[in-house]
Amino acid sequence: MVDLNVDLGNGLVLDNPVLTASGTFGYGTEFDDFIDLNRLGGFVVKGTTLHHREGNAYPRMAETPSGMLNAVGLQNKGVKYFVDQIYPTLTKYQSKVIVNVSGSTIEDYVSCTEYLEGLDGIDAIELNISCPNVKEGGMAFGTSCASAEKVVAAVRKVYSKHLMVKLSPNVTDITEIARSAEASGADSVSLINTILGMAIDTNRRRPLLSTVTGGLSGPAVKPVALRMVWQVANSVNIPVVGLGGIMNAQDAVEFMLAGATAVQLGTANFIDPQVTVKVVEGIEVYMKEHEMSSTKDLIGGLIL
Repeated sequence: MVDLNVDLGNGLVLDNPVLTASGTFGYGTEFDDFIDLNRLGGFVVKGTTLHHREGNAYPRMAETPSGMLNAVGLQNKGVKYFVDQIYPTLTKYQSKVIVNVSGSTIEDYVSCTEYLEGLDGIDAIELNISCPNVKEGGMAFGTSCASAEKVVAAVRKVYSKHLMVKLSPNVTDITEIARSAEASGADSVSLINTILGMAIDTNRRRPLLSTVTGGLSGPAVKPVALRMVWQVANSVNIPVVGLGGIMNAQDAVEFMLAGATAVQLGTANFIDPQVTVKVVEGIEVYMKEHEMSSTKDLIGGLIL
């Protein structure tokens, strides 16, 4: 028997270590025709903000070698719409439901979170601190220790359940930001968010994205993500959730060996809507082959 359970702390225990990445899995219900969502450890719904957002102008997605660029811009109908219209459709699942929370000011993050605090069917929130802080001239909350500490601490005061903080890789030392999030009350950290990139249409001599730059995801970012997960896992005392270019079970196992307690799959969902379940099965096969009875034998098992 193989025990796939993982404990992310503060009451968030997953049946297995496989989650989905926000923005790549809709609200989960869109995948009902392809997989049994209850076979996942949990799923993270698309970014939710206090108010309705139309997102960025088109074009806002572009394919690149071994990856994709996106500049969707957190398009969503706001947290009140989520609570009234989406939340009732999510209470039927046994797997954990996590809401990705985004904002442009600390007050936005706090107010959005307050709507979610009393929802029994929401097991955790993932705080996206890669958003631009409009009060600080557009610098992302997650690129400054001081800003990260302020927003995490403010949300911690109004949210009692599991608080996962999603870190930006667009920094000099991601371990500093991770330690700031931990010190401010984060129960876990997830990394990495997308890496800033761009692409150009040479025939038109114009950017492929309306915003010029966007977030790079997919296999191209995996080595960077894996390195950062390893660094952070060795720098904090809270669980790390690894993501960035995970396309199959072997990729997921690499992240867990590097110290990730759980993993998220993102871009891979666009290629194969059943990939998450395949990764759950693949992790179990790996553990059996290597005579591991528990995920505790796998997490941080890298031999140096």
